[in-house]
Amino acid sequence: MPYLLDGNNLIGTVRRTARPGPDDRRDLIAEIAERLRRTRARATIFFDGPRGDRTTSLGPLAVRVADGESADDAIVRAVAGSKTPVESIVVTADRGLAARVRDAGGKVVSPETFFARFGGAAPSGSKPESAVDVEEWARYFADESNRDA
Repeated sequence: MPYLLDGNNLIGTVRRTARPGPDDRRDLIAEIAERLRRTRARATIFFDGPRGDRTTSLGPLAVRVADGESADDAIVRAVAGSKTPVESIVVTADRGLAARVRDAGGKVVSPETFFARFGGAAPSGSKPESAVDVEEWARYFADESNRDA
């Protein structure tokens, strides 16, 4: 079952910040990628941003920055465009997005449920203990086209 993660919502929920910066994104991505590596699960994490509609793969986790639409719209479009929307599981605490996902035929789980399935409690907001693909992620942010304007 593919997991579709509402990245900014997870940062707000887990890291307790309304305006996530590159460090918040990097740390959350590293944490989730490490948790997914321990299983056979795969996920795509969506973020709002002007960096182009492209996906970067970090093993079991794909990072997608929506361009020209919100991350919420991109998530709903991914669920609705799936051959089997009922197998799409969206991780968010956003009630509005959750309703739209259910209307499109997908399922929704809370961030707490997702983190419990993949290694226990949600991250505390501190940096992950192990550096997972940090060099690959650093190369991603070193590319000027991947930075917020």
